[in-house]
Amino acid sequence: MGAAVERTDELVREYLIFRGFTTTLKQFDADVKANKEKGFRVDKIVEQLQQFIQSFDLSGLRDYWVYLDRRLFSRLEDVYRPTVSKLKTSLYRYYLVYTIQTNRIDKAQEFFLKQASELQNQPEWKDWFLLPFLPTPDSNPAFAPYFSRQWADTFLVSLHNFLSVLFQCMPVPVILNFEAESQKIALLQEENEALRQKLFSLQAEAYRLKKEEEEEERMQHKLPSYVSNMDRLMDSELAMTSIHRNPSLSLQTKGSFLSSLLPQSKKVPPKTPQGPGLSPTMSGSAPVLKKEPQNTQNTKAKEVVLTPREGKSPVIGTLPTEASVVHPRQRRLQEHGKERKELLSKASSQTSSDFQAGREISAPTVAERYPAGACWIQQSIEKKTNGTGIEAYSTPETHSEPVEPVTRTPGVTTDGGGVKPEQPFIVLSQEEYGEHHSSIVHCRVDCSGRRVASVDSDGVIKVWSLNPLMQTKASAISKSPLLSLEWASKRDRLLLLGSGVGTVRLYDTEAKKNLCEINIDDDMPRILSLACSPTGASFVCSAASPSLITQLDLSAPDFRERGGNLVPGKLLLWDTKTMKQQLHFSLEPEPIAINCTAFNHNGNLLVTGAADGVIRLFDMQQHQCAMSWQAHDGEVYSVDFSYDENTVYSIGEDGKFIQWNIHKSGQKVSEYFLPSDATGPFVLSGYSGYKQVQTPRGRLFAFDSEGNYMLTCSSTGGIIYKLNSDGKALEPCLSLGGHRAPVVTVDWSTAMDCGTCLTASMDGKIKLTTLLAQKS
Repeated sequence: MGAAVERTDELVREYLIFRGFTTTLKQFDADVKANKEKGFRVDKIVEQLQQFIQSFDLSGLRDYWVYLDRRLFSRLEDVYRPTVSKLKTSLYRYYLVYTIQTNRIDKAQEFFLKQASELQNQPEWKDWFLLPFLPTPDSNPAFAPYFSRQWADTFLVSLHNFLSVLFQCMPVPVILNFEAESQKIALLQEENEALRQKLFSLQAEAYRLKKEEEEEERMQHKLPSYVSNMDRLMDSELAMTSIHRNPSLSLQTKGSFLSSLLPQSKKVPPKTPQGPGLSPTMSGSAPVLKKEPQNTQNTKAKEVVLTPREGKSPVIGTLPTEASVVHPRQRRLQEHGKERKELLSKASSQTSSDFQAGREISAPTVAERYPAGACWIQQSIEKKTNGTGIEAYSTPETHSEPVEPVTRTPGVTTDGGGVKPEQPFIVLSQEEYGEHHSSIVHCRVDCSGRRVASVDSDGVIKVWSLNPLMQTKASAISKSPLLSLEWASKRDRLLLLGSGVGTVRLYDTEAKKNLCEINIDDDMPRILSLACSPTGASFVCSAASPSLITQLDLSAPDFRERGGNLVPGKLLLWDTKTMKQQLHFSLEPEPIAINCTAFNHNGNLLVTGAADGVIRLFDMQQHQCAMSWQAHDGEVYSVDFSYDENTVYSIGEDGKFIQWNIHKSGQKVSEYFLPSDATGPFVLSGYSGYKQVQTPRGRLFAFDSEGNYMLTCSSTGGIIYKLNSDGKALEPCLSLGGHRAPVVTVDWSTAMDCGTCLTASMDGKIKLTTLLAQKS
């Protein structure tokens, strides 16, 4: 802020000179010089206070602090008044210590004479009146800490930080935002220019491709058909000549020749009735060839091996020498049209005919002599679609029997004989964020979809950006374990962090500092869940007593009967602005630990899942529980509203994923069983019998922008399911993968054009997968 004030002062000074307001300019310079706020420069303010102390100017020190209190501190909320009082007390003690260290006992006595009326009723100053009369106060246990260099440095740093946060949070006039707005506009202009250049390049590329297609189409219309297909016809002519010398190549030649001439829709072999003596691969079609007049007396043939694609049996045949295929150009062009008409007409009728040489070869004879080659030839002309719109030829493995032709259905792909629907999403990219070194506890994307906050089991907090680059913006370490995390809805720069020692912190991700820390309840130190209202005015906090899980065996059959799930807790409502408690919700039939919470779109409803397996729906306007029902046999791990907010989804300790109707209490819409690696507890095994167990903390499922698909955890990555409207089954659509350890929490951000899936695992790795939805 100090830099912005200096820059604004220069602009105002330049403006006054331009307008010729010399008198105003002189007065402005005098006011700036006498300004006690030092242009909101924190270092200058602290330096001024030290100058008063070093010159033993007690009156100036008091007057300057009174000015700061009236000008700045009086605007603060009541919650910060104790902090201001402590800073004032430390400032006076800093002055007294300096007088003793410089042997100015008279200044110390003068201080107590002038401040006695103000300080005598304050208990923290009761022992300090003895200070001027002690021979060696620096060795006295009560005063020794204040004479250390560490205490003085700590006080100055605390004062500096307090003033810095104060100046950052205080409202400023519009003119002071000039510099920030200028930088923002410059960044936007650079981004727009880059996008404009990208658009121009794409348009130029599209124009070039269009011109090439038009040129190619024009050339095809201009040339005769037999000339445009000259290369393929020449190949067919060579093949026909070789077949005349070796009938075993007739089937392969026919397949490749028809594949080049038949329309796209006829390249899949039609299903026709098979005769009793025909092979399935040759049903309905027999080789039909025309014998060309040629001189065979001077023709020599060389034996070659035709090797089909990988894994196929070789076909031995003969190829003619150059003397047998050399024909006059005029004669060849005259015969191409006639050959093409005859071959197409006989292929469409799909009836067997005799060789024009007078010799008949039936389909069973060829299939019996070359079974593997016949299967490979039949399949080589068969196209399939690989699900991405790219056509590819497939080569099956060598079989000893003919293969049935497969009918392809538009819109589906085949894999190993099965039929699967087209993928609803295209994976554009998958990146990894690996700056955590222990298991992830929470991982959440902010409302804008540009930044992520993640917390691991070691208390390390990371705030990192998604666009345009994956980059860490802020890092912090908590001395106590962190159990919950939530973005403040209205101000995406603020984070709510719930610890395991009963505190909730408000963390500024841009200033990289804690704005405040509140103590919830010493008897219930575990902050299990935080949820901020969409309005940003309040948040709910779930606190629970210390867990008994560490003392009990999770695998024991009587764990639930011993009361492992019945952990007491409370649910509180707090004001985000004042950080004061507003309400203590009533939890019936008894106070119980709330594991998960979620608001609806406008904050009027709150759904909670508890350790007793009960889901409770709260009316936030009346601040009371509207309905509750027994949902799971065991704890409820994760809850959320559906897309239309008429139902609620939940995942519980019993491994069930259930959809509930919120208009009829306790009525199930659908129920599914999920794999154990999707619901937890999550187990990571290692060498020498090492085993790490983690109970669910973060979100176990997340929805896409329209609520039709759900992302869940798994042992190797996230899995996306399609939610059927009939409620009969969950259809797994896409496995994101990429993890070597169990995924413990997920999130799905749809704020950007492309969906962003986050999957966080027990080895500290977070995978960022960008998806593009395919329109059906």
